[in-house]
Amino acid sequence: MHLTPPPGLARVNVNVPAAPLRANYLPLALALLAPFLLYFSTAASMVAIWNSSETFAHGYVILPISLALIWRQRAWFAQLPARPWAPGLVLLAGAGAVWLAGRMGDVQVVMQYAFVSMFPLAALTLLGPRLASKFTFPLLFLLFAVPFGEIFVAPLINYTADFTVWAVQASGIPVLRNGNRFELPTGSWSVVEACSGIRYLISSITLGCLYAYLTYRSNRRRLVFIGLSIVVPIVANWLRAYGIVMTGHLSGMELATGVDHLVYGWVFFGLIMFIMFWIGSYWREDEQTPAEAAAAAAPVAHEAGSASRAASLVPMAVAVVALAAVWPAFAAFNDRANHNPQPVALTEPGVAWAPGSGFADWEVHYMEPDARLMRVYQAPDGRPVQLQLLYYRNQSKQKGLISSVNRLAGEKSPWHAVSSSLRTEQANGRTLALRETVLNGPGSPLLVWQLMWVDGQYTASNVAGKLRQAQGKLLFRGDDGALVALAAPAGDGRDAARAALRAFVMQNFGAVDAALVAARGR
Repeated sequence: MHLTPPPGLARVNVNVPAAPLRANYLPLALALLAPFLLYFSTAASMVAIWNSSETFAHGYVILPISLALIWRQRAWFAQLPARPWAPGLVLLAGAGAVWLAGRMGDVQVVMQYAFVSMFPLAALTLLGPRLASKFTFPLLFLLFAVPFGEIFVAPLINYTADFTVWAVQASGIPVLRNGNRFELPTGSWSVVEACSGIRYLISSITLGCLYAYLTYRSNRRRLVFIGLSIVVPIVANWLRAYGIVMTGHLSGMELATGVDHLVYGWVFFGLIMFIMFWIGSYWREDEQTPAEAAAAAAPVAHEAGSASRAASLVPMAVAVVALAAVWPAFAAFNDRANHNPQPVALTEPGVAWAPGSGFADWEVHYMEPDARLMRVYQAPDGRPVQLQLLYYRNQSKQKGLISSVNRLAGEKSPWHAVSSSLRTEQANGRTLALRETVLNGPGSPLLVWQLMWVDGQYTASNVAGKLRQAQGKLLFRGDDGALVALAAPAGDGRDAARAALRAFVMQNFGAVDAALVAARGR
């Protein structure tokens, strides 16, 4: 048959039996479809996020684009033989192990990246490095389907607020800032998630990588353009935020204060992206020259003659599917072994301090736990200290101790965090790592100390907490975990509030620990 070479290659006429060639790649298609069935819940979790978040709605188009790019390069299948590569099984096993670790720690983004990475790794294993390398970008482009990026929301909010306040002050307008909220003479503003620019950033990176792949052949030019697709939307969002605040200020808060400010944002972002792509088109690289095509055609012609003698993919396809099936099978067995049907019985710790009163109306805004305890005690200096315990068992994405939706104060709460830092304290001969946060709200600000109890150990790190949760489940010890939050009013200074919390920890933390251990034992 007559074959059409990939773009940029000289035409090579090779007689390759069509039926054997197609039959040989049937196992490839089946092996690549298998993960969708074996890891259906992980794939479904990605689709659920695409449905619920406009930030990641682009996930629906990633697979069609990847398939279109592969189809664009389809002539390589006839030009180069498939040569299964056994070392790829090791890489595939590594992806499965990472998925299992994410499953044990209930970290969806880890599970999703591991799941998606199985497709390029399976292609590498089945086709061999030589042929698979011709589809590197189309296969890796699948990773953009993973809804990842919320971890950058908080720093993007802070940077946007920093720039906006600085730019407004540089314009000669007085600004009073309180965390990510600030006031101008004409009104109040707040930098929230929708203003972080994360949607612009993710869209820009995705489009930038696709544009760089299709427009340039030089890796240097591609990297430069991708770098611009990261920097430009961040700076553009800063300018957008400044422009919206100035528009609202100059119009007496009549313009750019409602839905129209989001519309202005997308129009501004679209204009910036158009200008960036338009400028980038001036450095586009054309297809290969005739001399380059002739040089590339020689080795391809040599390989093409052996295309019909490509090794059978059936044994390796069976190995790929079997290896992919091991991890969800073990996860299902582990879930049954770790499930604890007993209800949580969390009793009040034997705190030596007397009950207190007059504490602010505030409570931790976490997923609803299996058991919650909130008490107020009176410090020796008369200051009230609040203790909150949230206990979790048989955790899931709907009920978990460590989650991106868990916050000390919800978005609609009158309380908001203005600062946060890590610190260490001593309690009963042990060193506790905890997070200190200042909350502003109605009345006096609060100083909050929080730490997590996971698999019998304390930590203030979400990463360390997830690792310990995964370790506990892998060792069949269950997934029990708890949040310990202590708060004291800080209206007369943080040092005084800190002294009260320190006194509570030194005198009563042993009782708190005993209550958590007893709840787990039951």
